[in-house]
Amino acid sequence: MTAADADTVSFQLNWEPNGFQSPYFLAREAGFYEAEGLEVEFVEGHGSPFAAERAARGDSDIALAGASAVLTKQSEGFEPLAVAAVTQKTPAAVYTLRDVFGEELSEPEQLAGRTVAPSATKTRILTAQLLENAGIRDEVELLEVDPHTHHRVQHKVIDGTVDAAVGVVTNGIEIGREHDRTADELPIGDYLDIYGMTLVTGPEFADENPESIRSFLRATARGWAAATRDPERAIDVLVDRNATLERNREIERRKFETAANRLQFTPYVTDHGWGAQDPARWRRLGETLSETALLEGDIDPDAVWTDEFRPDDEPIVAEYADRMQPPAE
Repeated sequence: MTAADADTVSFQLNWEPNGFQSPYFLAREAGFYEAEGLEVEFVEGHGSPFAAERAARGDSDIALAGASAVLTKQSEGFEPLAVAAVTQKTPAAVYTLRDVFGEELSEPEQLAGRTVAPSATKTRILTAQLLENAGIRDEVELLEVDPHTHHRVQHKVIDGTVDAAVGVVTNGIEIGREHDRTADELPIGDYLDIYGMTLVTGPEFADENPESIRSFLRATARGWAAATRDPERAIDVLVDRNATLERNREIERRKFETAANRLQFTPYVTDHGWGAQDPARWRRLGETLSETALLEGDIDPDAVWTDEFRPDDEPIVAEYADRMQPPAE
């Protein structure tokens, strides 16, 4: 098949290319999308809410966005539709430097009396629920998202302006290594049983291009499988896309391996396969977001997702957990 014969699909990323996204770049480089008759155009993003809204508006065919952002956009009147759950746990994490925090951060309760800077709306929502569950929401100064720095709150921790920040797993490790200081991370997914990243489309594209969505998911599942089997190759492809990532190669690989081995595999994936979505988990996330009082309006978690397009007749999809055999921690 030639490029002229392929269907073009725009893929809106949640942020600039990084280790978490390496399976998609590997899927393209390895020809998995091409084999499905797709030419995928990657578009760098500005956060999950931006990506989810782009898909819902039809400005992008498929987007990568956190599940909390999908429901948040639904509360604003948009109709994003999650067609696969990429990671079953959120990658969000609270992190700090030990010489700033004054002790090792290992429990949410230690954040009482502290100032915490979130990286984005999504991470602020999740952090608010983490603090609520720990019974210390009123004891923590959880800052608003700074629109001028987006997710780049690391410098606030480095200079001690805040006690901790919220980003994604490995953010703390990254600044600790860069500044030769001890960092600690508190993975929010260990405390909140909610979804992480999802693949999202809009109602019009879903109605008009069901086979393109199935093809995209089939190729993407192969990309995740190939990256899990050979993380070094996945990071090679990522670095080829953005050579500036070479100096952080180890961190980028750790991001992917964390997503692949800690965030993706759950008993539900073992039973139902790659990308499967659990209605109970979506409802739980909806309850979590509603309790934060940060939504713009009503939500319906049952209407924001579908497994209709997931190609569960594909062995790598249906038997993903068994085939990948993630290493025991």
